Amino acid sequence: MRAVVVLSGGVDSTTLLYDVKSQGYEVFAISFLYGQKHSKELEFAKKTCKLLSVPHKIVDISFFAELAPSALTTPDWNVPEGYYTDSTMKQTVVPNRNMVLLSISAAYAISLGAKKLFYGAHAGDHPIYPDCRKEFVEAMKNALYLADYIGLELEAPYVDMKKEDILRRGLELGVDYSLTWSCYKGGQKACGRCGTCTERIEAFKKVGVKDPIEYEIDIEC
Repeated sequence: MRAVVVLSGGVDSTTLLYDVKSQGYEVFAISFLYGQKHSKELEFAKKTCKLLSVPHKIVDISFFAELAPSALTTPDWNVPEGYYTDSTMKQTVVPNRNMVLLSISAAYAISLGAKKLFYGAHAGDHPIYPDCRKEFVEAMKNALYLADYIGLELEAPYVDMKKEDILRRGLELGVDYSLTWSCYKGGQKACGRCGTCTERIEAFKKVGVKDPIEYEIDIEC
């Protein structure tokens, strides 16, 4: 059975790609250039798909940055540093991003005859990102199922999982985390200070595994 995975190139969606593939699906990956400062993540998504021999489509919707300004998409708006629980992290919300990405991904999945569409929302996203919450997932499940005759099923299997639990699952699957990018700043190295870097660093520490990527700051194992 065919399935489409929305792949950003980060820890969660990359783990999900491995996970879905391990279940025997014929997997197709879709990624988006939506004007994000960290478009570098797409380079890593490409590398993972090449490694796994997964067909990969990158959709350019760069215009979205103008319609939905955010610290992630606006050049003169600095990406905040700190923890995801900090109120400043709401600056990284790209308005309605996941609904747009899932809608386009659903069209692609339906065109392929895929029965499943997967995306990597997880519990750590809930406090900040409305379009990663369980209520949103359930609403989108209903909408996408009704959107076409195929009865497409949206799956977010990590929606109740913490980052470290996803990481543990990925290590079981043999995920190459050196081929992932999380930092919102998109520099030569990961900054180690933005919300997503902080969350990633803490997850690797909790699991007791060294993060294989380089950071601008010294990271204690």
